[in-house]
Amino acid sequence: MKQIIQNLGNGKTSIQDGPMPSNKPGHLLIATTYSVISTGTERMLKSFGQANLINKAKQQPDKVKQTIEKLRTDGFISTLGAVKSKLDQPIPLGYSNVGVVIESDVDGFKKGDRVVSNGSHAEVVCVPGNLCSKIPDSVNDKEAAFTVIASIGLQGVRLLKPSLGETIAVYGLGLIGLIVIQILRANGCNVIAIDNNKQRCDIANSLGFTTIDISSSENPEINIRNQTNQNGVDGVVITASTPSNDLIHQAAEISRKRGRIILIGDVGLNLQRDDFYKKELTFQVSSSYGPGRYDLEYEEKGNDYPIGFVRWTANRNFDAIIDLLANQSISLKPLISIEFSIEDALDAYELLDDSTKLGILISYKDSEGNYKDSNVSKTMTLSENIEEKIFSESSVNIGFIGAGNYASSILMPAFNACDVNFMTLGTRGGQSGVQYGKKYKFQKTTTDLDEVFSDEAINTIVIATRHDQHFDQVKRALLSGKNIFVEKPLVLTIDELDEIEQIYIDAIDNKEFIPKVMLGFNRRFSPFIIKAKDLIDNLDSPKAFIMTINSGKIEPDHWTQDPKTGGGRILGEGCHFIDLLRHLAGSEITNHYSNNMEGITSDTRTLELSFSDGSIGTIHYFSNGAKSFPKENLKIFTAGKILEMNNYKSLRGHGWEKFKVMRSFKQDKGNNSCVAAFVNSISQGEPSPIPFDQLLEVSRVSIELQNS
Repeated sequence: MKQIIQNLGNGKTSIQDGPMPSNKPGHLLIATTYSVISTGTERMLKSFGQANLINKAKQQPDKVKQTIEKLRTDGFISTLGAVKSKLDQPIPLGYSNVGVVIESDVDGFKKGDRVVSNGSHAEVVCVPGNLCSKIPDSVNDKEAAFTVIASIGLQGVRLLKPSLGETIAVYGLGLIGLIVIQILRANGCNVIAIDNNKQRCDIANSLGFTTIDISSSENPEINIRNQTNQNGVDGVVITASTPSNDLIHQAAEISRKRGRIILIGDVGLNLQRDDFYKKELTFQVSSSYGPGRYDLEYEEKGNDYPIGFVRWTANRNFDAIIDLLANQSISLKPLISIEFSIEDALDAYELLDDSTKLGILISYKDSEGNYKDSNVSKTMTLSENIEEKIFSESSVNIGFIGAGNYASSILMPAFNACDVNFMTLGTRGGQSGVQYGKKYKFQKTTTDLDEVFSDEAINTIVIATRHDQHFDQVKRALLSGKNIFVEKPLVLTIDELDEIEQIYIDAIDNKEFIPKVMLGFNRRFSPFIIKAKDLIDNLDSPKAFIMTINSGKIEPDHWTQDPKTGGGRILGEGCHFIDLLRHLAGSEITNHYSNNMEGITSDTRTLELSFSDGSIGTIHYFSNGAKSFPKENLKIFTAGKILEMNNYKSLRGHGWEKFKVMRSFKQDKGNNSCVAAFVNSISQGEPSPIPFDQLLEVSRVSIELQNS
């Protein structure tokens, strides 16, 4: 499958071959026929990618602040690695797509339906049902492909709330601007179209609109006052893109008293109070396609807003654009400038700076006019002679599931540093599978996870997916007779935990193969924790632990906060610290308690643990602190002595005769050592680095504390 991607690190746009995505609940799998290049958005992304680090920083000052805070707390090497990892991640381009459904998990859609969606520039896309709409026979694919882009303009018009007979000025006659003026006319408005590009003004003129060409020294303010009996326009829609603040000032100048200004484009926003004060103007920024956009409940979970309360959602805006096309209230055919096949799509990106090019179409049809889904596979070979490679009984042959940020920046490099064979990389979307499959020399990448579990050559599976997928994937791996490394948590519920325990017990009883199961509890493998453990184990005395985690705020709608998807932050991350204290205490947890700060997510908590040897521990998991403060701190009190570990960069002793301080310029949370210990246990036939009963114990306590 061909897909257009961009590297944010260097701005390079490329056509990537890869496996087609797999479908998922509430989504459609669509074979694309056409997609439209959003010249403004994609030009901006290209420009950002090609900028050097300093200019990138200037464009994203909020990210600079976050980077400085991480630099202060985690150190230069850790911060540099995180920045490089972010910029190394490719992004798919495109968001206005038309195609034919090839798989559906959404009521009301079936195979063969023609649909519009916000899918990317790819031969096959997987899109949530709420971001798809059917196309009637009276609307052709080429015009329908503009639906999502047109919906951005429609949402801005809806915020303007124009009424019949009003006069509206539209600044900017790019693709969206030329659509907006048609929508406004269909709404019964008088429209004045303004741009500094004569050719675009000519297109608007050809559609029957009054225009003001700023490039010919026409003065918009004088011209508009003459056309509106000196009153000014009722509203202004800005679809232009410029860093200048002048456009907002001009919009205010041409507005009547109590006029409305809607911003769809991207302009300087250093507003002058007097502009808005003297006329009591209103100003609003329009966001994308409409209500539901960027809402996880709406987009990914398919929960629609009731029409009685939210009349126009993103999806219903799609429908409205299609209706306007069907009854010929708007025409998008004049906006189509040029068409490229997906094979030649890179040539299209050479035209992004050509202001005469508006609608640039990418075609995915073959020479006979059929969409190209017959040769698209869910598996792609990345290296040759797979079958000829011979593996020894001690080899660690990895099937890796998931290629998100943590998997690609932490886990893959850690496994790559060990003596392992990367066999198959499984992902849901396919794009990241190709990117990181090639980078780390996997033999295959696939979006069909059955290939990973059924491959007899694979003896070890690494699971680095979203938390709600862990139970099913761990279960399948155990039943397939594989060793397993799971990026925590193991499961999300007690029932799931009990089932995994029983499957493991059955495997032991059968004595055919005892799988090694490992959770990514890397903190216990940090050199600072290893040193601390070595010191306190020489003392026959209970310990008192105080651990403080400055976890930082995560919005309530983030997937990790969802009990069904992420499990919550105590289960998703707090389990690390429960395991750490369990490890340092060296004895079972006998009691546990959670004291929660009241709130939507309750992710500011104090967790109290008691251990069978008399040790006690307190974990302060706080999300309400400052990011400039180090994230993790541990104090250990025992036998008249104290150890203090600060963010895995230093360990300081108080009251110890032969130990005072251990420092490192590089933060080391034990990720590499954790993976190495797991790999060595397989290759050398040693016991699992963390006993399975401890994994169950910590998982059970974490679930109970999360739910308390």
